[in-house]
Amino acid sequence: MVVPGYPVYYAPSMQSNYFFYDGMYWVFQDDNWYASSWYNGPWWYVEPYAVPIYVLRVPVRYYRQPPAYFRGWRPDAPPRWSNHWGREWEHRRQGWDKWDRRAVPPPAPLPAYQKKYSGERYPRQIEQQHELQQQRYRYQPRDPVVREQYQERYQKRVAPPSPVRDNNQRANDGRDSRQQDMQRPAPRPQENPRSQPQQRMDERVRMPVPAAPHERSPREGDSTQQPAASQERMEQPQNRDADREQKQYPRQEKERERNN
Repeated sequence: MVVPGYPVYYAPSMQSNYFFYDGMYWVFQDDNWYASSWYNGPWWYVEPYAVPIYVLRVPVRYYRQPPAYFRGWRPDAPPRWSNHWGREWEHRRQGWDKWDRRAVPPPAPLPAYQKKYSGERYPRQIEQQHELQQQRYRYQPRDPVVREQYQERYQKRVAPPSPVRDNNQRANDGRDSRQQDMQRPAPRPQENPRSQPQQRMDERVRMPVPAAPHERSPREGDSTQQPAASQERMEQPQNRDADREQKQYPRQEKERERNN
């Protein structure tokens, strides 16, 4: 039943502090607030700073199982939460007990579809609850505080997409990327000569680092190739003999001419 003058429902036949506001259930038990989008949970703990103000404003008389410290408080006024939770809470929730009663929002519709789910049919998985709610209820919270909790609890825990849809999405992404590549203009060649040394430096960096001596294989160590310095030394005598032959050749020709 609706609390008169408030956008909040309460359960008069239940011996518990059980409310419904802005598409979600709210229970006050053992000095703590709990919330759920289904009438039988699962419930999660709500910080005193995150309880919606209209839930806090419900008069004392609508608490079917009030705690002992509610005694002596006015039944037609909300509980004295400032006395219970302290000055810090009062400072952060300042003005929670003052509002324009003419601007009270209308109560959210009750999720009557949940009556069909009880006993073994009751969904215990959050993903299943969220799916049924999206199909049968489709109400979205309007209160910013409730909306934030709802999104954090349910919309972030939606089941991952099916593999078929994932593969189709990948194929579409590949087509889109190909179309983008076809539409892109061809890159122009670099005409700046200064870019060539930089390109050579990049090629040097990409070259593999030579292995250390102790890392080389036995075949590399037994190689018969001689260093470049030794090869130059062996080639030097041969070059000298060639120079001598070239110097001796004109002398022999001159002697032949004289004899002739």
